[in-house]
Amino acid sequence: MKQSKRYGLIGISIPIIFVVTYLIMSTIRPEYSHLHKAISELGSLDAPNKWWWNIIGYITVGALISIFAIGLSKNVNPNGKGKLAFWGLFLSGIFMSLSGIFPGDFDDRTSMTMILHTIGSLGSFLFFLIAAFSYPKQFKKSDYWKKAINPSLILTILSIVSGFLRTGNTPGLGQRIGFGFYFLWIGYLAFLLFKQEEIKTPTNI
Repeated sequence: MKQSKRYGLIGISIPIIFVVTYLIMSTIRPEYSHLHKAISELGSLDAPNKWWWNIIGYITVGALISIFAIGLSKNVNPNGKGKLAFWGLFLSGIFMSLSGIFPGDFDDRTSMTMILHTIGSLGSFLFFLIAAFSYPKQFKKSDYWKKAINPSLILTILSIVSGFLRTGNTPGLGQRIGFGFYFLWIGYLAFLLFKQEEIKTPTNI
């Protein structure tokens, strides 16, 4: 299996691992509300089995995002250019892992662990936006990746718009929709990376 397909599989596994872990962890907590609770509350300081969520849902998934960023960058920018896009996605994964290392304290939002958790969460999304708005410029340089420009931008914009749904009676809904578009963006590009045929270099006879 060529390298790009391996990285593609890693990227495809990211949303699957996150969703499966989320469904399992939320199901074993009958009192947990998908519409009213933050996703991070699955791993908050007072949550049962908090480290299962933080280690798998945030730390592992974040690490895989950073690894996927390396593979995507190697394929889209084989000449080593486009560093802003790479670092944006790479750091998005690092900051997601950070949010898992420091569980949220929802009873004391001024505590150090809650502040660091919030920095991890907001930092992950901020660096994602940097990557998501930088990659289209790199996609334009490739006949194969040009088709990813519009879909990736649409998913990015929808992830931003979903933030306006985090108010009212169901604040948790907007967060889940935002996460959904974030992981759809990763899954979509990972699928394209996996599908890409190997470019064979002609040999001299």
